[in-house]
Amino acid sequence: MKTGDLIASAVQNTFRSKLRTTLTVIAIFIGAFTLTLTSAIGTGISGYITTQVAAIGSTDSLTVTKAQSAQASTGSGPQKYNPDSASSGQVGELARGGAAALTASDITTIKNVVGITSVTGNTGINPSWISYAAGGKWVVTMNPVRNIKADLASGAQLENGSNQNQIVLPTTYLHNLGLGTAKDAVGKTVTIGIKDYLGSMHEVDATIVGIQNATLFTSGASVNDTLRGSLVTAQTTGKPAAVATTYGSATATIAKDATPRQIATIKTDLKNAGFTGQTVDDQLGSLLTVINGIVGVLDAFAVIALIAAGFGIVNTLLMSVQERTREIGLMKAMGMGNGRVFTLFSLEAVFIGFLGSAIGALAAIGLGTLISNRLSATLLSDLPGLHLLQFSVASVATIIIVVMAISFVAGTLPARRASRQDPIEALRYE
Repeated sequence: MKTGDLIASAVQNTFRSKLRTTLTVIAIFIGAFTLTLTSAIGTGISGYITTQVAAIGSTDSLTVTKAQSAQASTGSGPQKYNPDSASSGQVGELARGGAAALTASDITTIKNVVGITSVTGNTGINPSWISYAAGGKWVVTMNPVRNIKADLASGAQLENGSNQNQIVLPTTYLHNLGLGTAKDAVGKTVTIGIKDYLGSMHEVDATIVGIQNATLFTSGASVNDTLRGSLVTAQTTGKPAAVATTYGSATATIAKDATPRQIATIKTDLKNAGFTGQTVDDQLGSLLTVINGIVGVLDAFAVIALIAAGFGIVNTLLMSVQERTREIGLMKAMGMGNGRVFTLFSLEAVFIGFLGSAIGALAAIGLGTLISNRLSATLLSDLPGLHLLQFSVASVATIIIVVMAISFVAGTLPARRASRQDPIEALRYE
């Protein structure tokens, strides 16, 4: 019997007992359906987070703080007071609950660490309001991180090399400021009010270059270095010369092609110098761990369902072998070898697995797409770009192949039993 004939015969034999086969296929369907949905959830959430990572800093940089600032939030208790250390809780600086701040000498020390190409101290800016034309004054918040690559609804990214005061506003600011649509807002000039060291109000104009979609990580306005400098200058006006400038954190740039080992070495050197350096992945680590953990638990339930379906395949084929004992004896008497008999029953198991997994995957894609689109238009409408379920051709194909492999393993015992049948005894079977 040729291979094509074996496959055709296996498919035909699968439907001999329609009820039994249907029940087994349903069991596989449940597992494949669940596994496809959980895989899509993981792909959708991970993909969305990946696109939003740029909103909290570039991937080729480290956020550097004093080591004791990080330790104080890890449950190790308060640190010993050092009267010579700076505090970022001073007026006009980035508020960090009075945690140790970075001084100018700290910035120099960080810059001298091998592997770091440049360092910029992050001075907190605390504007009081923002306004456009006669639209009134509204409270404004500033994103504390720099070098943001925003998820834009319209416009362009900030240009740190530009001499123009540039700002990117979130879509949530459009209505209150009276800016119109995201496209209409690009190019308009807004005014930012910020108090100086002595409490006097200063006004700084800025051009809107882009409108950013709402994200999980940022909800305020982002500015380029030129505008940041203008705001810092206004904020520190009247500040006594005796008051040293400090920074809540620093952004250290590293080579874009830096390897994980090189980044680990830089972190170690920073730690030895009394600092803590964190990449974007470090800052998102806990969030991604929780998401992967939830998806993993859901996948485990799906695997359990598939294992149960595997026992169903064993039962189905064992009964089939018993019912077709005389048929097996006849095939072997006509010259069909043990290997061909084994292949025939294995193909039946694989076909059952394919049938259940393919139907389950297609049902999951259809239902999941409807649910995802509905959620994007309702509950998740405030998070543009988030599609809770995203189906990847590669992942769906992998699931189907894995289920077929499980089915093959499950069918090994019945196929082996069939191939070992003695043709004479099988023909005598009643």
